[in-house]
Amino acid sequence: MALSIRERIELARTGDNAQVIARLRSGWLALGDWQLLRGYCVLLSDPLGRDPDALPIRTLNELNPQQRGDFMLDWTATGDALLALTDCCRLNYEILGNVDPTLHAHVFPRYYDEPEEMRPRPVWGYDWGAGPHFDSARDTALMANLRQHLRRAGRIVE
Repeated sequence: MALSIRERIELARTGDNAQVIARLRSGWLALGDWQLLRGYCVLLSDPLGRDPDALPIRTLNELNPQQRGDFMLDWTATGDALLALTDCCRLNYEILGNVDPTLHAHVFPRYYDEPEEMRPRPVWGYDWGAGPHFDSARDTALMANLRQHLRRAGRIVE
């Protein structure tokens, strides 16, 4: 069974989420479970200075203006890094929250070599059971490169 966003955040805080790329100002950036679109990332909202025992943030609207700005900058900086580090041709940004109502944002790199029928469609049309999925051995280099790019952009909290 897949972990909830809240569980993923708790594991990130303790250093036990292998998919975490970095701690950003607005939360945790992690590679997604599903890597059919190489570099798919999820930004898990956990603003700096927030009480770790507080209820999870459910929507972008619950953030104050500074937190909203940080979240959007972290999200788009992730996209900048993916554009620089992969051969993707565009990005899809999505915040849904219909299944897991804890604020998280997806960044999907899209590629020219995707099946022609999938190029104009949302990623949710793919078979999410099909591989590849996160693999720490395979994905370590990409994670390190994303971390380096985001550090240069000033988005990583050390």
